Amino acid sequence: MNTITQQHIQVGEIANGLPLTIPVYRLQGNGSGPNVYIQANMHGAEVQGNAVIYALLEQLKHLTLAGDITLVPYANPIGCNQKSGEFTLGRFDPITGVNWNRMYHDHSALAQHCLAEHGEDSDKALIAAFRAQLCQATEALLEAPAHTLTTGKRIALTLQKLAHQADIVLDLHTGPISAKHLYCPEYATDSARYFDIPHVLLIPNEFDGAMDEASFCPWWQLSSALQAQGRDFPVAVEAFTVELGSQEKIDLDEAVEDANSILSYLTHKEVIADGSHQPKDIKRYACALKDYLTYYAPMGGMVEYKAPLGGHIKTGDCIARILRMEQYLSETPLHTLRLDKDAIAILHFASASVNQGTELYKFFTNYYEL
Repeated sequence: MNTITQQHIQVGEIANGLPLTIPVYRLQGNGSGPNVYIQANMHGAEVQGNAVIYALLEQLKHLTLAGDITLVPYANPIGCNQKSGEFTLGRFDPITGVNWNRMYHDHSALAQHCLAEHGEDSDKALIAAFRAQLCQATEALLEAPAHTLTTGKRIALTLQKLAHQADIVLDLHTGPISAKHLYCPEYATDSARYFDIPHVLLIPNEFDGAMDEASFCPWWQLSSALQAQGRDFPVAVEAFTVELGSQEKIDLDEAVEDANSILSYLTHKEVIADGSHQPKDIKRYACALKDYLTYYAPMGGMVEYKAPLGGHIKTGDCIARILRMEQYLSETPLHTLRLDKDAIAILHFASASVNQGTELYKFFTNYYEL
């Protein structure tokens, strides 16, 4: 049985002066495979990832590991305690208003610096040198004068430093009310076939502030710069945001299925030496980020969501009905909303009460079978 070690890493201090910490679990492989970093619950209400980490640990301690695996549940200890009545908030830093998952640092510019010093090195030596530079640069940001870092930035940089030590990074999230889907960088499209996730959102190989992008973008820049010089250098790191369903709930049985999906991918990447986890034979649909349609509420009211999550919507189908009772006698109280194109419904707003302009639904459009 593999040994699981636990460490508590300080990510800040709270108002009474006590340390703010995150739990970090580690399993050591035999050194022959890629290293993995998995975190969950960066957004406060998105708790299913913690259950998935539990399910992963229950299996990983019995498997043959070729690479080291680091797992961090409760990655944002402030966000998961950000409550308003019975609801968890925790999507935005309550002090700055910034999305907790948009505070990571873009180290892409380090690629050219690394090439200037190590451009003639072997692939293995270049990877080691660049990884060291990424970790050192992140540590330097953390060592800046304390008064220059927000709470959220300190948490993000601490997590990012852990992630830069890995070859594979998985950031576990959920939507509001959501079908399972995967944010996948375009260069790693083939790997999406090894997750048991039917909906794949292909994102550009560009930085927009999230953990997955902070992890893979520097390596993408390094690979692109070398290819421009005529040297074939595959992107050394794969990173994904794994959307596990809906927020504010955990399902331990479903967590086992989610863990099996991740273990299937890790088996494909030769992190897991046992061959017992293989991808399911399911249809997977891909959509480019530019075709990921956000449908905003055209009016305020009370919404009945009709488009089933994961369901294929045809042009003209009813996706929702909005009830407006404030002027029942002077206007039509019930309004039907329809979509003007074929689509797959991926997620919708958590509440039935919406203002005009609320992000009501998100849809895959111009999708195709992967």
